[in-house]
Amino acid sequence: MARSMCWHCQSEVTGEYLCGQCVKVQPLSKELDYFACFKLGRLLNIDAQELERTYYELSRTFHPDFYSTKDESEKTISLGNSAFLNSAYRTLKDPIQRVEYLIRLEAGAVKDIRSNPPADLFEEILELQEDMETFRGLSSEKDSTERAELRQKLQRERGHLEERQEEMEKALLTKYHEWDQLQNQHADPSKAREQKDLVLRSMQEILSNRTYICNMANELLETTG
Repeated sequence: MARSMCWHCQSEVTGEYLCGQCVKVQPLSKELDYFACFKLGRLLNIDAQELERTYYELSRTFHPDFYSTKDESEKTISLGNSAFLNSAYRTLKDPIQRVEYLIRLEAGAVKDIRSNPPADLFEEILELQEDMETFRGLSSEKDSTERAELRQKLQRERGHLEERQEEMEKALLTKYHEWDQLQNQHADPSKAREQKDLVLRSMQEILSNRTYICNMANELLETTG
């Protein structure tokens, strides 16, 4: 929490979640991000057990059940803090959501992830889309042999896409290490910023390709049943 004044007794609050004077729960600062909420640096490789431990510790501080007999102000604050904490935990415990959130914090770029297919899969994707249209146009009663063969082909292609997705996720993990190393270095700020931006753009590109591949694999699954 940012340094502020207690909403109830106006005492100075210097980072605690509870006022040291009146012991009223304090609203989380609007400046607080998910990493800071869990007292973490903006790193991508985090200790899942430590994250969970901190989550339950903070839950005991904010959970609305502990404020059922308090006044309405404290109830409202506990609800808001608890909702923020839950959202932060869901985001940080998932490796993909974690990197998307980090990019949004650092570069505001997640919303700009494109929806075009990876360049090296462009022709393959076009063929897949044509095959799906053909499959949808075949009757389940007529042309059964052709339909069965086409279903098998589309299912094989879905398997290939899922393998490609796994490769992208492995590449993303490599970038996680690069990012964390840059975060932990004490280099020239301007040079470090340039290197970080390169890693951010690279991760954004991988996420973009992964999103497209995931969508195609899901469409194939829905089409073939």
